[in-house]
Order: sequence, then structure tokens, then C-alpha cells
Amino acid sequence: MWPVLLFVFLSQTVYSALGLRDACRSLPQSIQLFRDIAQEFSDDLHHIASLIGKVVDFEGSLAENRFTVLPNIDPEIDEKKRRLMGLPSFLTEVARKELENLDSRIPSCSVIYIPLIGFLLSIPRLPSMVEASDFEINGLDFMFLSEEKLHYRSARTKELDALLGDLHCEIRDQETLLMYQLQCQVLARAAVLTRVLDLASRLDVLLALASAARDYGYSRPRYSPQVLGVRIQNGRHPLMELCARTFVPNSTECGGDKGRVKVITGPNSSGKSIYLKQVGLITFMALVGSFVPAEEAEIGAVDAIFTRIHSCESISLGLSTFMIDLNQVAKAVNNATAQSLVLIDEFGKGTNTVDGLALLAAVLRHWLARGPTCPHIFVATNFLSLVQLQLLPQGPLVQYLTMETCEDGNDLVFFYQVCEGVAKASHASHTAAQAGLPDKLVARGKEVSDLIRSGKPIKPVKDLLKKNQMENCQTLVDKFMKLDLEDPNLDLNVFMSQEVLPAATSIL
Repeated sequence: MWPVLLFVFLSQTVYSALGLRDACRSLPQSIQLFRDIAQEFSDDLHHIASLIGKVVDFEGSLAENRFTVLPNIDPEIDEKKRRLMGLPSFLTEVARKELENLDSRIPSCSVIYIPLIGFLLSIPRLPSMVEASDFEINGLDFMFLSEEKLHYRSARTKELDALLGDLHCEIRDQETLLMYQLQCQVLARAAVLTRVLDLASRLDVLLALASAARDYGYSRPRYSPQVLGVRIQNGRHPLMELCARTFVPNSTECGGDKGRVKVITGPNSSGKSIYLKQVGLITFMALVGSFVPAEEAEIGAVDAIFTRIHSCESISLGLSTFMIDLNQVAKAVNNATAQSLVLIDEFGKGTNTVDGLALLAAVLRHWLARGPTCPHIFVATNFLSLVQLQLLPQGPLVQYLTMETCEDGNDLVFFYQVCEGVAKASHASHTAAQAGLPDKLVARGKEVSDLIRSGKPIKPVKDLLKKNQMENCQTLVDKFMKLDLEDPNLDLNVFMSQEVLPAATSIL
């Protein structure tokens, strides 16, 4: 079936290419791609289309689920197909004559043709035919039993085998040979087809880029080799802006007096990763010749884009997530030049916090030591200690950015806007609450975090419970001590139900 579909696809491709050639001939020939398509889509395409159309019987092939040829291609095949089509009526007549020579107990018979086996006489199984020895009939050679039908070879079926042969297989073999010959003739012009696919795919890519630029409001970037870095005015993530109801654009400028290393901090889910990917995608789109999702963009001589953003984990790799992260960073460290763009998102989180922070600081200091030949680096991290402990040298190469937020009571409002500065906290508890963790867990996590920051000891939950129980017991004892049993207005039932039982419940 696949060879037939391949010829169908090839035929459709060739006819579409001819239509594309005619369309390009009516367009301005000053455009190189239009001129190439108009000139290089040669008459060989007509020959290929004509060859396939004259040989392949597409309807017959799909009906029989194999390759078949049209009539008048091979007289021998046509003759064999004519015989095969006339077999049913001919075999009916042969069966009538065979029945005349059979036992009168046999009510009917038929002569059938089975590919690779030949012609057989088929008769219904009689009630008296129980054992295998009962299947023997004089003058007939028993072959097999199937679906209560006994199949035999007779003198006439042997004569038919010798006269007609295995028509079905012979036809298939001859048509397969023709298919191979057709393949050879098409492959002789494979260079033309390869060139057609190359030019058509180029046009397809350019049309897709043009369509996206028109539909999504992209702008034409400027390529300036003398610019040392990337400058983007109100850039947008090309995919995220289509998924979100609103998208906040952000500008980017690196190189020159704007620094080559951008350290971006901010709460979880504030948009750091999206911003990193946005910078990388806009740069990549500009370098491949596409318009970009930004008001303006000026791209310098970027020779490579290195990323540590997403780790593709697989058990077949035999590597941990952190090892995969290290491999990605190592590739950037060993190969990035002054014209390279490096995007690093949350490197170091896959190991001990201190070790991860140390590795991140070491990698950044390694690049900063290169001075003006340092790559253009964007680093998003939740390691606020990187700034608080001043692990990076101060200087014009480093710029600290953060994602703007606002605390509204217990709520945290994200503006998704990049601005200069350093985040004060990661607000992990807020993110945990948004993810659906129970309030008790979130509150305990925030409590422990605050204790660590203040340097106070962290008491186990059991100790806290015991302390609360002791306080409740003391409260209950105080209530009993204050009880005046000689008071005539004292109602012990009310005292027990309203004072003692609630306190006892909290203790138990």
C-alpha cells in the first residue's frame, strides 16, 4: 500500500509544483526566489507527472490495496486480467460438469481458485463423513477441510492449473516489475525533485514568517554588526502573548554602558523565565530573517545562543537532572565568545543550596574576569544570597534587574515588568498557596523561614502542641480556682458546659 501512496503524494507534489511555477512566473522576477522557481521547475516535472499518470491505476490500487497498472500498458497483463475476470462463469460451468461425475449423495459442488494453491473442487461435508478416512473419494485427491467444506484436486482442476496457471500471482509479479521500472525512471530525475522541494520549502518558510509578521504585528529588526549586544524595545514572547489574555511587553538592552551580565531576581511565577526565553527567541528570529514581536529591535553580531533553561530528562541518558544542567553550562563556558548570548535560568537548584550558589557565582565570576570579551549573559535566579553576600564583583559589566511586584495585604500582585533592582524575597509561601497547598502547611513553612532569617531556634511541631496544651490546662485550672462554690447564683451546669468543656476539648 505504501508504494501506491508514495506515487499519489509524488504526483500531487509535481502538479502543485507546476502550478507554483506558473504563479511565480507572473510575479516580479527581480526577486531571486521567484526567478529560481520559474526557471528551475523544468519540463522534467511534466515528464514525471505524465509518466506516473499514464502507468498507475490509483483507483484500482486503492481498491486492491496494492500497486496496479492501467489498461493498455502491458498486453500480457491485460490478457491475464481478462482471464481472471472471466473465471467465475467459467468455473461455474466446470463445477456443473464435475457434479455429474460425483456420488449422487453430494448435492452440490463448486470450483474455486486460491492464489498460490491453484484450482480446487469444493464440496459440502456429508453427515456420514466423520473420520478422516471418510473424506476419500475415488478419482479425487483430498487436500483439506475448511468451514465444513472438503477441498479436492480432480483431473479437471489439474488441467486448469496447467492451462491457466496461478493468474493472480503472475499478474502481481508483473505489475511489481513495472512498479520497479517506474521507480527507476522517476529516480533518474531525483535531482530535479530535490531542487523543487528545496525551493518550495524556502518559499513556504518565507510565507509563514510573512503571515505571522502581518497577523501578530511584528516589526522589522535591524542588523547592526557594529552594535555590541542586543537592543529590544517593548519585546513580547511570541507564544506567550497568544496564550495569555494580556501580555506585558519588556525592553532589553545589553552591551555598552548597559552591562553584559544581567542578574534577574524576583518572586516565583513573576515572569523571569518568560523574559529570558523572550530575549532568546527575538534574537533567534531576527538572525534567521524573521520580523520580531517588538516595537523595535537592533541585533548585533551574535554568533551563538547558549541556554540552560530546560533539561530534557531521560532514563536512557543515565544522567541526573543536575548533571544535565552542568553539561549545558559547561558547553556555554567552553564555547561562548564576546559575541555570544547566554541564557541561564535557575542554575544550581538541583543540588545543595550552598553548592549550587557557589557554582553559579563561580561561573559568573569566570565570565566577568574576561572583561570586555565577556559574553552577553542573562541569569534568572532565586539565590538572593548572590547579591546579599556580594559574591559578584561590582562594576559596569553587571546590572541587577528584578520583576516588579506589589504586596496588597496577604496578596502579592505581579506586574510582570522588568526594572532595575534586587528582589527582597522569593515569596515562595504565596506561590505554594496558589498551587493549592493546605493553609496549615503554608503557614508553617513561612514560620520556619522567618525563624531561619532571624536566627531563632526552630521548635518541632510537637513541642508547640505541648506548649499550647499546657497553656490551656493552666487556663482551665485558673477558672476552677476562681470558682466560688458558696455563691448562691452559681450554676454548675452552665459553668461546665460554657467554661470547662470548650477548654477541655482544646486540651484533648
